Amino acid sequence: MKRVLTIQDISGVGKCSLTEALPIISAAGVECAVLPTTVLSTHTAFEGFTFHDLTEDLPGIAEHWAKLGLQFSTIYTGYLGSIHQVELVKAIIERFRDEQNIVLVDPAMADHGKLYAGFVPEFVGAMKGLCAIADVVVPNITEAAFLLGQEYIAEGYSEDYIKGLLKGLTDLGPRTSVLTGVSFSEDKLGAMAYDRETDTFFSYFTDREPKNFHGTGDLFASALVGALENGFAIEDGIRIASEYTLASLRATLNDPEGRWYGVNFEEALPVYMRLLGKVL
Repeated sequence: MKRVLTIQDISGVGKCSLTEALPIISAAGVECAVLPTTVLSTHTAFEGFTFHDLTEDLPGIAEHWAKLGLQFSTIYTGYLGSIHQVELVKAIIERFRDEQNIVLVDPAMADHGKLYAGFVPEFVGAMKGLCAIADVVVPNITEAAFLLGQEYIAEGYSEDYIKGLLKGLTDLGPRTSVLTGVSFSEDKLGAMAYDRETDTFFSYFTDREPKNFHGTGDLFASALVGALENGFAIEDGIRIASEYTLASLRATLNDPEGRWYGVNFEEALPVYMRLLGKVL
């Protein structure tokens, strides 16, 4: 069985990061090894959450794995809480990298034109260095603009603007860049990607739902990893991840409680498995 390593934080309550990556990748039929960077009582949209930093534990865990001779078909990173964590994760990636595996980086650090609370401008440079050693990067438009030092345009942007961001991201080092949250019309939302080696752009759009929910970027990236691990090309992976994200959003909209803990991705897992061809 293939084994994915994902490196990001975990919340006891709230659907994001490892609480999404672990079940989604497992549902794709792939073992999901986890390296938690931080343990939180809830995701950060809740007030008064507790926070336990595991930064100093990361090298020892990696050392144990290396002694066991563990290998990973994909190394997937998400939210990292400090520059020091980013540097440690870079070292871990280099330690477990081989000629076959894929490194996918979701540079989770910003949205809606702003860095997340607690991040300083220098963090962008550290994340840029992590993206440079990736094979695939999956930022949103805000994160891409920060990484490239370019203007963030919230809406009304052109296709050339998005293509410029995508090409700029691959200039950092990755072969493939994927931008999430792309929209060229009021009723459609999706992702656009660029492959540097083939000089090819591709995109996939679904219907836009009226509300935004916490954790959809983590959901998309995790679903993309699961699709790639099942042998799908990046174009099909984006389609699968987009459709699964939409199904999860719709399941959440149908929740009479209107929960804001994150999307009800669990209810949509059968959709994801069908998209992967795991069930009829």
